[in-house]
Amino acid sequence: MTRTLRILTGAVSALAFAAAAHAADPELTVFDWAGWEIDGALTPYVEKNGAKPTYVFFADDDEAFQKVSSGFKADVVHPCPGAVPRYREAGLIEPWDTSKVEAFAKLDPKLFESKFIKDDGGVWFLPFDFAYTAIAYNLNDVPEGDVQSLEVFKDPKYAGRISISDNSDDVWALAFLATGVTSWDDVTDEQVDAAAAWLREVAPNVRSWWSDPSELAQMMASGEILVAWSWNDPVAILKADNFPVGFNRAPKEGSTSFFCGFVNMKDGPGKEDKVYDWVNSMYAPSSAAPIVEAIGYANVNPDAMATIPEDAQKAAFVDKIDTTLFLQTPMKPELRDRLVEEFELIKSGF
Repeated sequence: MTRTLRILTGAVSALAFAAAAHAADPELTVFDWAGWEIDGALTPYVEKNGAKPTYVFFADDDEAFQKVSSGFKADVVHPCPGAVPRYREAGLIEPWDTSKVEAFAKLDPKLFESKFIKDDGGVWFLPFDFAYTAIAYNLNDVPEGDVQSLEVFKDPKYAGRISISDNSDDVWALAFLATGVTSWDDVTDEQVDAAAAWLREVAPNVRSWWSDPSELAQMMASGEILVAWSWNDPVAILKADNFPVGFNRAPKEGSTSFFCGFVNMKDGPGKEDKVYDWVNSMYAPSSAAPIVEAIGYANVNPDAMATIPEDAQKAAFVDKIDTTLFLQTPMKPELRDRLVEEFELIKSGF
């Protein structure tokens, strides 16, 4: 997913960058989201190689792509699939040798259906982590009945108490679901127009378009925001602080799931074998629980998720749900450009 850079997130990135510059394995550079240097997920790598990889952090997919396309060298990057077409068009990545990925045979083939992820040239992107964008709400002040439909975002009762992800993919998944569309693979002009009209009705109710999970968690904890279109991360933060937060992933129209993963950079500065050591460490069953605990995201390796009891998965909102689910797969670049431009107009009041 494209995550908009904000001052707070940028500060976290800068601090994390400084920390990463100290004593780490110089033969593997991982370019990752801030917060993803999770010790428990790196245990197999460290046991084999003696130290954690060198980490450098980014705040959003746009920042990551701009940096690597401007010459920054990394061995592996952790984008979300919407960014993959740009990496491929720029000639920055190479296909994975899936025979070296220990969990590959376990991964759901549906995750590889996009031509941007897998084609005759090979597998260009390894799906790894997934979570949801759904309705987060204050359990004390918002009746459960109010969040059974996405129409809650238009409810005048919550005007000025709503926050929605400042993220084109999330926003359009919300608007398409609200207007009866469950995929953007073959979306029509009329469907885009209907979704845009719905968003324009919602926009006056929005107090903030959030970009950083901790930012949203703080606004909900203060009572400033009562209802949000949220990822798992803010909910995990609030639950860790014992804040009464609900997360409805099954309103009547449905919710959306996103996934991110790994691209193998061409001509990386480190050792290719260590790229696969790191990938296998992340997919390892022992890594699932530390990642769920740290940021509330699930692992697409079913063997890894099987190590987490069902009640713990439910508590983290990563258990399977029976609902209409809009999967945020890569979209055609021309459609993405159109939706990004339209979203900016809507936020600006046009």
